Amino acid sequence: MQLDERYLPLIGGSFQARSDAWFDAIDPATGAHLAKIARCGADEIDAAARAAREALPGWRSTPAAERAQCLLRLADAIAADIDRLAEIDARDIGRRLAETRMDHQFAISQYRYFAAAVVTMEDFGGPTPNGHFIAMREPIGVCGQIIPWNVPAIMTAFKLAPALAAGNTVVLKPDENASLSTLVLAQKLADIFPPGVVNVVPGFGEEAGAALTAHPHIAKIAFTGSSEIGRVVATAGAQRLVPVSLELGGKSPNIVFPDIEDLDAVVDNAAFAATFCNGQSCLAGTRLFVHDDIYATFVDKLAAGFSQLRVGSPVAADTQLGCLVSAKQGQRVLDYIDVGRREGARLLAGGRRVEVPEHGHGYFIAPTLFEATNDMRIAQEEIFGPVLSVIRWNDFDRMIHEANDVRYGLAAGIYTSNLKHALRTAKALDVGSVWINQYANLMSGAPFGGNKDSGIGREVCRETLHMYSHLKTVALSTEVPAPWYL
Repeated sequence: MQLDERYLPLIGGSFQARSDAWFDAIDPATGAHLAKIARCGADEIDAAARAAREALPGWRSTPAAERAQCLLRLADAIAADIDRLAEIDARDIGRRLAETRMDHQFAISQYRYFAAAVVTMEDFGGPTPNGHFIAMREPIGVCGQIIPWNVPAIMTAFKLAPALAAGNTVVLKPDENASLSTLVLAQKLADIFPPGVVNVVPGFGEEAGAALTAHPHIAKIAFTGSSEIGRVVATAGAQRLVPVSLELGGKSPNIVFPDIEDLDAVVDNAAFAATFCNGQSCLAGTRLFVHDDIYATFVDKLAAGFSQLRVGSPVAADTQLGCLVSAKQGQRVLDYIDVGRREGARLLAGGRRVEVPEHGHGYFIAPTLFEATNDMRIAQEEIFGPVLSVIRWNDFDRMIHEANDVRYGLAAGIYTSNLKHALRTAKALDVGSVWINQYANLMSGAPFGGNKDSGIGREVCRETLHMYSHLKTVALSTEVPAPWYL
């Protein structure tokens, strides 16, 4: 895997920094130094915002078909370099290589989807008594975007693709724990887009992130991350009356009915829902509601399956779970496991740190299964690690109450062979996405986003273009009317 020794921000079409401050990109599994990254702050954010504002008139007037071609070229460039990009992410954030490759494949689909969506977006209008009106969509302006560390390729695409397609310019800040693949992508962005259209500024949240959300040139803010920081970002937007879209945390219920036909397949799906991305996903199915009639058999099989999942090097071909992104995150997960024990939850699998040869630096956590009740902290709070709480149910109304009885409302899963059960449950759940008989069934064009503390707005779909545009009404009269006072 080839990496540069140092990575600078992309500002106005060139790579430059205003200071000599740096931070290290470290392989969380081995502790190996990967590269130095410019630690940007208010000066670089200001330069990037000014560059984006200067580039805005030219980019917004670029025909939609030409903007779409740029997105398609970017998708092709990622596809041509996908093996290297996937390995960079695996080494930078500790996730297994098979998953990071899928991340980039989904990112590619997003750039291609919005390339198609923008050229098929239509104005609308209608007749008036003396003419016609047209409602047209126009870009908002300079967008400030902040992404998290868990899926950088996907998050970059979720933010850049619709914003650029709609004719906006962008200042993007990647997370300090996962900047490398986004900065490598910036080299491709510089080759494809006009100077200043896309600016990528790495740094820490309290420095670069705070400066970005407060900058007067930023006309729209988009943030993915924790609900706590989401409130800070929303407050910054409210102070300047700019629109804010947020994709935040989750504590998603995964509900199993007793009428399932293939119990083993559902057990496998439930394990995947809780452990993909090493459990570090806002949409992870971390509360599993299993009906009493099948509870004992289901949970026995699930515990056995958890114990057999292979925890190992992120770049090993047979690894199913890699390591957590940092020592801080690893200790957070271990602390929550201790909380579960103290609360009286029954540990059924895992619950410990795993030692991986030659990877002693990494926080590898055995996939952990607790038998819990919905009022426990481990069932209420977002842990962001491979920890699953399984909860019994036998009364539908009580189960729905408990499934909804968390501060979050991002997603949910349902497993049943009964269409009536599926639709009744889906309608009763206060979440943004419901997946029936397949968890995390994300696809381009299907809206994704949350209710309650899980955020504001929807991504991955045509509606997202509306979040990055304003409606302007133009009313045309064929003649000037007589003075109104006559």
